[in-house]
Amino acid sequence: MIQLGQKVKDKITGFTGVITGVCDYLSGCNQALVVPPVKADGSYTEGHWFDVQRLDVVDAARLVLDNGATPGCDIPAPIR
Repeated sequence: MIQLGQKVKDKITGFTGVITGVCDYLSGCNQALVVPPVKADGSYTEGHWFDVQRLDVVDAARLVLDNGATPGCDIPAPIR
């Protein structure tokens, strides 16, 4: 079973990263947002959604962030 913060690899493409989001659908086609590490030059690569059955856990250790002090619910959404 996959969990937020685990490092995973897509069985089909080899795309590797950390799960930063999970979406459960009524249809049962549950997906996880996998975000790769930053590139050597410090630039970001976009994360991608994958069906959870395509993912293998690479590292069972989980990255956990403590957002208790600053959950962000008191900050208004950005306006463009």
